[in-house]
Amino acid sequence: MSNPSEENTRKIVISGIEIRERVVGRGKPVLLIHGWGAHIGSLTPLVSRLSRYDYQLYMFDLPGFGESAEPAAPLSIFDYARFCRDYLDYHKLPRVHYFGHSLGGRIGLALGAEYSHRIEKMVLSNSAGIKIQPPLHSRLRLQFYKSVRGGLRRIGADPLAARLAQRYNQRYGSPDFQQASSVMRQTLVKVVNQDLLEYAGRVPVPTLLIWGDQDQETPLWMGRKLESAMPDAALVVYEGAGHYAYLDFPDKTARIMDALFSD
Repeated sequence: MSNPSEENTRKIVISGIEIRERVVGRGKPVLLIHGWGAHIGSLTPLVSRLSRYDYQLYMFDLPGFGESAEPAAPLSIFDYARFCRDYLDYHKLPRVHYFGHSLGGRIGLALGAEYSHRIEKMVLSNSAGIKIQPPLHSRLRLQFYKSVRGGLRRIGADPLAARLAQRYNQRYGSPDFQQASSVMRQTLVKVVNQDLLEYAGRVPVPTLLIWGDQDQETPLWMGRKLESAMPDAALVVYEGAGHYAYLDFPDKTARIMDALFSD
């Protein structure tokens, strides 16, 4: 068996953005999308298992991640969904099965709601997409910060406003936010502020939700809420698994995906 981490990796241009893609195997097409801060390498353990079955596995570094170029302007989750649609068009794939982890799960929810005719069945692992209301003290702190920053800008103290923003982000910004470039910080804000629960209710695609009961980033209650909201979804919980449940149990995940996709 060829090494899926090396097979058919190349650079292509989709919607004006150069991306790195990898295509592995032959058979039914499956699109796999990684999570925030990751790249196609994070999918390799799962792909190596799935490649034993009859699938052609398509994956790429999302714009702004891995070896793909950053977008010229911030992207929303629906921009990423459209990008995936354009990727399918590039490969002349009318319909595919879909796997998405975390951010890839968000994209799957948007795809399933807006482009359900392009998706056969989905497996979403530890999907993000439910917006969490921050605690009151965090909302008040952010409101005060924005008020002060705005006041500084109005009086022409832009350098001071920029230093205030830098100190605030260093102290209160998430690791993902702090490590991102300017355009990807704006992308992150747009993505996390979009609540997809309503869109989940519009997804007609048969969907399997895989979750780790120890997930601290997208807790299990989110999986249960998505299962209740989606018309045709079932939740599978991996005991002892965390946010990367599919990597904690790659063999099991591949078998479950094959059972769903081959039915």
